[in-house]
Amino acid sequence: MYQSQIIAADRQRWAPPALFFAAILSGSFLLFLVQPMVARMALPRLGGAPAVWNSAMLVYQALLLAGYGYAHALGRLAPRGQAVVHLGVLLVAALWLPIGLMAMDLPADAQPALWVPWLLGLSIGPLFFAVSAQAPLLQRWFSAAHPGRDPYALYAASNLGSFGGLIAYPLLVEPALVLKMQSGLWTAGYVLVILLVAGCALALPRMSATAVAATASPAPDRRTIGHWVLLAFVPSGMMLATTTYITTDIVAMPLLWVIPLGLYLLSFSIAFAETRFLADLITRFAPLQILLFGGVMVGGFQGMPYFNAGVALTLLFTISVALHTTMYRKRPAPDRLTGFYLMMSLGGVLGGVFAALVAPVLFDWTWEYPLLILAAGMLAPQALFIAPLARMWQGDAQRQRILTLAVSLVIALLIVFATRDVMAFQAGQGRGAVFAAIVALGLVALGRRLPFAIVLAGALVIFGGFQAATISWQGDARTRSYFGIYTINDDTRVRQLSHGTTVHGMQLIGSPARERTPTTYYVPGSGIGRAMRAADSLFGPQARIGVVGLGAGTLACYAHAGQAWRFYEIDPAIVRIARDTGQFSFLRRCLPGAEIAIGDARINLAAATPHALDLLALDAFSSDSVPMHLMTREAFASYDRALAPGGLLLVHISNRFLDLEPVVAAAADAGQWRAVKLTYLPGAKAKEGETVSAWVALSRSPASIDRLKALGGPWQPLDRRPGFTPWTDDYSTILPLLK
Repeated sequence: MYQSQIIAADRQRWAPPALFFAAILSGSFLLFLVQPMVARMALPRLGGAPAVWNSAMLVYQALLLAGYGYAHALGRLAPRGQAVVHLGVLLVAALWLPIGLMAMDLPADAQPALWVPWLLGLSIGPLFFAVSAQAPLLQRWFSAAHPGRDPYALYAASNLGSFGGLIAYPLLVEPALVLKMQSGLWTAGYVLVILLVAGCALALPRMSATAVAATASPAPDRRTIGHWVLLAFVPSGMMLATTTYITTDIVAMPLLWVIPLGLYLLSFSIAFAETRFLADLITRFAPLQILLFGGVMVGGFQGMPYFNAGVALTLLFTISVALHTTMYRKRPAPDRLTGFYLMMSLGGVLGGVFAALVAPVLFDWTWEYPLLILAAGMLAPQALFIAPLARMWQGDAQRQRILTLAVSLVIALLIVFATRDVMAFQAGQGRGAVFAAIVALGLVALGRRLPFAIVLAGALVIFGGFQAATISWQGDARTRSYFGIYTINDDTRVRQLSHGTTVHGMQLIGSPARERTPTTYYVPGSGIGRAMRAADSLFGPQARIGVVGLGAGTLACYAHAGQAWRFYEIDPAIVRIARDTGQFSFLRRCLPGAEIAIGDARINLAAATPHALDLLALDAFSSDSVPMHLMTREAFASYDRALAPGGLLLVHISNRFLDLEPVVAAAADAGQWRAVKLTYLPGAKAKEGETVSAWVALSRSPASIDRLKALGGPWQPLDRRPGFTPWTDDYSTILPLLK
């Protein structure tokens, strides 16, 4: 006994718990640092289509699942055999260092679904696979090296490291380092991880695989495994659905996607922590929060976007902590933990596939959001808080069925009341009384899953679900693609196209003359309006004009006979709305048979004939997000290649959240462009459909800018920001640009 204690003490001296903590935290930090880093590397080569990001995320999830599967398979070996194999895998994967993309020429029409898995798999697949196995594998080693101690608390360290990597990239790494230096930093981190893993391996006991198998705990049944998968599925899907929801229907603020993912990762740190107070407290009150926040979140509060975003993020965090805590409570013995994490990873992958790939195909709106809220309400642990209400449900099954039916009838009556006049209800008429009734019913039903689910479903229908469904029932009023959700709103005089919360086109309804009138950011007095009207004077009657970003097709109404126009549009759904459905008639009335190139504009322009355009308008923003790869020095060089000598480039920089003027000014100086800006402010006598806009006109020929200014308009020099570094394919950050 004394000798075994000496051996155990010696092992702990070589690898104390802090070493395992550091190894797991470092590996997870690297995983969440490499994801945005490699995606940034891929942007110039594959373009900025959301399909690229979706495909990249699926590659990461698939590699993570494979790594967890590998860690689970290693459990058949003795502990020291596992260490030898894993260190060998880490060393072989090091052959792919320094991290970066393979040199591969991709076709102009490369499909992300095919090329992203191939390119990323060959470029970082072995490295990501090796590091992704760290968390479950090292927890098993910890259990062997420190018998009697709970290894699951180390998963909190894993997710703390993931959160650190996620936050560090946009806030510290990307603003400070070019991609080559980022790759070097990651390489140094990988070497450190190998050393830490080797240190942990020194503590592993000499045990045979037979001895390990002889002490194995009973295997979990299928029902338990299925429950693990479901508990992981809902928070993962909810994280992506919340990101889509708040950036589509609430506020399209840059970097907002980081917050849902960060809260999702932090939920693991709380749910798996050794100190249980916070996890248990959040879980106990989770059903009430899901009812109070989830029910009203579908409709939101008009005019309060940031409050809505805060409520949605609080709801995501509560659901994630509650379901991950439930999963923690159902965890198996330490010798089964790799299988447990494998099923958790499988659930996470399935949730991601559902929210990122399946939902945009099945639904025309973010219907996955209320569906996942309902699933969370049914999965979260429930307990009755108020004793008199608890006694109501005591008794035989017949009594409980009667109470359930009564709850259902009251919910049905509330739905009828709230949907009689949806507009009046959304404006506040009777809304407070219905909300109070929902809360009261929720307290009555709390602790009984079916009645509580009925109350929650009723709240989801009443507070936004029915209103969203009425738009879906209108046929083409709403369209969803992988690029976002487009809604068309009509009144008697105006038809408007919105992408999330941002207007992307507006057409005046009535006479043919009204329908041909450019509106919003494109009115005649705007920068682009003045440039388009001057095209004949600047380039002759056969001017060649390109437009990046189709929208509703508004700019087509500046076209003249003899001119050659070409639109570049990444989303086929927008082409359908502008050209095929008849909802907007700009193209049909002003430019029938317009040439439209579908795909990423930068890639298409790079493949086009040089100097084929006299004027190029860049208006490719998706909602208020910025396609960084279209604003780099290399991108401006491709625009220079596409433009004829003396050609004009017009860049739309209107944005609610970012000041893009320094980006364009820095690119202009770096590429020796002459640049001026025009900010259009509708006056007191503004015409219908006019909005504020800011455009920058650039040319490599100073004479072209002088001629444009001579034709009229309040063109002004650009404001330079001292010390601002131009964006390149190797470096860009939006942090200095936040308003």
